[in-house]
Amino acid sequence: MAIITFLAFTLLVALVSYFYTRGTDEGTSDGYFLGGRSLTAGVIAGSLLLTNLSTEQIVGLNGQAYEQGILVMAWETLAALAMVVTALFLMPRYLKMGLTTIPQYLANRYDKTTKTIASILFLSGYVVVFLPIVLYSGSLAIITMFDIPETLGISFNASLWLGVWSLGIIGSIYAIFGGLKAVAISDSINAIGLLIGGLMIPIFGLLMIGDGSVWTGIDTLYESVPEHFDSIGGLDSYVPFSTIFTGMMLVQLFYWGTNQAIIQRALAAKNLREGQKGLLLAAFVKVLGPIIVVLPGIIAYYMFGDDLEIADQAYPMLVNQVLPPAFIGFFAAVLFGAILSSFNSALNSSVTLFGIDIYKEYINKEATERQIVRNGKRFGVLLAFLAMFIAPFIANAPSGLFGYLQEVNGAYSIPILTIIVVGYLTKYVPAIAAKISIISGSALYIISQFVLKPYVFGADHYIHYLHVMAILFLFNIILMLAIGAIYPRKTAYKLPTSGVVELTPYRYLIPVSIGITVLVIYIYYFFA
Repeated sequence: MAIITFLAFTLLVALVSYFYTRGTDEGTSDGYFLGGRSLTAGVIAGSLLLTNLSTEQIVGLNGQAYEQGILVMAWETLAALAMVVTALFLMPRYLKMGLTTIPQYLANRYDKTTKTIASILFLSGYVVVFLPIVLYSGSLAIITMFDIPETLGISFNASLWLGVWSLGIIGSIYAIFGGLKAVAISDSINAIGLLIGGLMIPIFGLLMIGDGSVWTGIDTLYESVPEHFDSIGGLDSYVPFSTIFTGMMLVQLFYWGTNQAIIQRALAAKNLREGQKGLLLAAFVKVLGPIIVVLPGIIAYYMFGDDLEIADQAYPMLVNQVLPPAFIGFFAAVLFGAILSSFNSALNSSVTLFGIDIYKEYINKEATERQIVRNGKRFGVLLAFLAMFIAPFIANAPSGLFGYLQEVNGAYSIPILTIIVVGYLTKYVPAIAAKISIISGSALYIISQFVLKPYVFGADHYIHYLHVMAILFLFNIILMLAIGAIYPRKTAYKLPTSGVVELTPYRYLIPVSIGITVLVIYIYYFFA
């Protein structure tokens, strides 16, 4: 029964995505990479949430909550503030310029070399870190839920390879041959399923704990493990409270405001109003995210205690424990959709970056729109195969997969955020400052986290990586400003206007933004 419902829901999503993308002209850059700039608020919000909410998030964050409790909700609730900032300040600028990729802005503000360095950093992060981790964590969840090794009579390692390649091939078909609109439509359908399925897990878990009553289950959970409901935490926690005011917000601003795989959904908005509404709608849902990606981990700790060898097993084991058999297939299909969403969204963005920023710029300057799309697809196939080969070897990754992912991403996230922020806030800082800053920011972070931390000072005595991000962010901003003071641009930079998108802002942008901000602060106060 579980297999049947799994296949039925997955096939439904594929058919609906095909039906709604038949009329999109994917032979042009805007058609393939931005869905013809036709996305509305609901589609943008759903695609943003599903692109973000995949197994490395659901499995990894619940694994951290299993170990340390509700304090890891910072990754969810503070994301809402970053989306508010993006809607208020970044979206108007992006759409005014008519951008397809973030590195395009860097070329306009600085020069083509800066854009190329940023594109290479993005692509390196996707193929070496993000795509393989999504495939690995997704495969781990699926084979655990369906007990594939036992069902098929094969080893765990063989099951892992089977899961990785199945997810990779299906995700590649969506992303490479369907373009952004196919990705966004499938995301929107799966977003609804994930919200329903994601809420089912804590509800059924609380019903089991509370002998049929959700409220009794909450009371029992709070009374039994009160230390897991402290939003502040200690200095040795995964997310010390002080990091909220340093590197945590920088990571959130990069992810929701400048990360190509995420912001590409908002760049595809039919107008500024729809883009801002989509971001704010996603921000509101994100505030409720801990119910799906934190609370189940706490329930798992109550039910399993310290018996799990790997914390990241907490969520899939809880699903098997609390869900009625008839629902397991549906939820597995939803989770499957979430896995595909993160994989194919990052892959589609990689294809975009290569086609627009590298192929057109350096390989074939006279390339037609169709040549750009065709060669971008070929690059996407290569990237997908590389990710599928790398993913199974992450099996020996350390516990706390989500935190490990965030730490490694700092090698490119903060340097790119630095030059974007300085680019927006200044008019005379030159291109050489951006190139020096992005290279030094990446190099210094790698030295800090992968040389000094493990081999010189020791991981237990080293400053938290989120604080390191903030320190390097400030250092590189000062470096860029100093270079700008010594070697300023000859002319002041002026933001260009493309005219391709209507720029009337959302009418209730300010009051809705304030409401979301107040809600985030109240949640922290309530659990403090």
